[in-house]
Amino acid sequence: MKEEERVLTLDNYEYGVMVNALNELRNDLIEEQRPTDAVDELLLKTIDAPTKKQKRRIHDEAR
Repeated sequence: MKEEERVLTLDNYEYGVMVNALNELRNDLIEEQRPTDAVDELLLKTIDAPTKKQKRRIHDEAR
């Protein structure tokens, strides 16, 4: 059975909040000497996520 994929669309502010929150969680886990593997993978996926360019319509104006 194929795994379900989810796609999030974040603006720059939300993206920064996500990266900071994951990093804080990772730091807390390190402090508690707990494994960080899952958070590490998710943090890397978030950082390496491609950006989607917005489609913009270009209108030729008569000059």
